[in-house]
Amino acid sequence: MRDGLTLYFIRHGETDWNKIQRYQGQTDIPLNDTGRAQAARNGRVLGCVLDTDRARYDFVASPLERATETMEIVRAGVGLPARPFALDDRLKEQNFGHWEGLIWGELPVLDPVGLAARTADTWNWTPEGGENYGMVRLRVQAWLDDLVRDTVVVSHGNISRAVRGILLGLDQTVVPTLQVPQDKFLRIASGQAEWL
Repeated sequence: MRDGLTLYFIRHGETDWNKIQRYQGQTDIPLNDTGRAQAARNGRVLGCVLDTDRARYDFVASPLERATETMEIVRAGVGLPARPFALDDRLKEQNFGHWEGLIWGELPVLDPVGLAARTADTWNWTPEGGENYGMVRLRVQAWLDDLVRDTVVVSHGNISRAVRGILLGLDQTVVPTLQVPQDKFLRIASGQAEWL
């Protein structure tokens, strides 16, 4: 990301799969009512921190429904029409391959070998048919390199982790452990991040 730019990173609101810790990845799951309320809260707060000239910001989201619906709600919260905004496939959640649709608590029984491998090396572990953190980092870096204006983005938990890893210069062992709340968002500028 170019010097002098500010990024407002919003994770999509809660889904029913989030609620029960079911791996979503790139499976297209809609928001639930809690998620819609989280998005509305984030839109209201964002409306208080953006300049009144909303046209100076780019708005971009992952094309997955939970992200696009969150963006529509956020835009309403800052006084903008729900559409248009840009979509970018590079902002899709990490592809969890054969783990998509599985519940975290069931993994010790359903895939003990995969869980052990992930625990041993979270950054490099690659689910069957999916991506590891390093792969996600590459596409997120390419997206960040293309930013030319202050930007509001709605994306996913592991994309948030990758963005912070890159922009804050974090060690790759720390990145998978970063918190990814849905009821607040990040403002990142000049190598600093702040939750709002």
